[in-house]
Amino acid sequence: MLLGYPVGELAWLALLILAGGIVTGILAGLFGIGGGGVIVPVLYEVFGIIHVPDSLRMQLCIGTSLAIIVPTTVRSYLAHKKRGAVIPQVVRIWALPAIAGVVVGSVTASFAPGAVFKIAFVIFTAFISTKMLFAGDRWNFGDELPGRVLMSVYGFVTGLVSSLVGVSGGAFSNAVLTMYGQPMQRAVATSAGIGVPITVVGAIGYAFAGWSHIHDLPPLSFGFVSVIGFVLMAPVSSYMTGYGVRLAHWLPRRKLEIGFGLFLMLVSLRFLATLI
Repeated sequence: MLLGYPVGELAWLALLILAGGIVTGILAGLFGIGGGGVIVPVLYEVFGIIHVPDSLRMQLCIGTSLAIIVPTTVRSYLAHKKRGAVIPQVVRIWALPAIAGVVVGSVTASFAPGAVFKIAFVIFTAFISTKMLFAGDRWNFGDELPGRVLMSVYGFVTGLVSSLVGVSGGAFSNAVLTMYGQPMQRAVATSAGIGVPITVVGAIGYAFAGWSHIHDLPPLSFGFVSVIGFVLMAPVSSYMTGYGVRLAHWLPRRKLEIGFGLFLMLVSLRFLATLI
């Protein structure tokens, strides 16, 4: 026995988390996402096996996901920045509103039921995947980015959505930037930059939000953040990010969009199944 669980069961859970870390890192670099779309479903199954209460499982998945993708998002951002693909003015304008959105989402996690986060996850992934798969350039708001006020609104929504579904904001910000005529590669790189403050603040917020539920959570949980999940998955996903970045700068824009859309559609269907 280790931490109250059979060693064989913990070893199996560790393998699942490590496998998820490999996929997470590649997707983070490829699509500019922190990998939460992969981490959350994986952890949902993992925490189900160890009997985390259904009322808290989704929140624990999201908080742990945000913590795990901090190093992945930082590495993705630095790799893209080195290639000169980041739009610095977008990162500057979106950062503070995005943090405000994350704070609102973290507070929501302290009292909202798990179904709220599942529904948010399904709506979010279905919308973004539909845009990427079917709209193409038809969902185009213009060839230039809007003014500071509207950009700040986009930043707040990015932070709020990210903290409700456990992602770094890349999926939403990618969609917004491409709808304003930005190339997919630049949108991916900039999204990684915005994801850095979102994931850091989000992880801290969820840790505090879950503190009152600490006795109902697995061993070594810091609020709604599983230290075990973070320690096992974060290094692997961070290491694999570089391979995803190489693919992102090699593949044509449309292939990136189709791959991104298919990935999110599968995630949406998976969580929709848990609500039925």
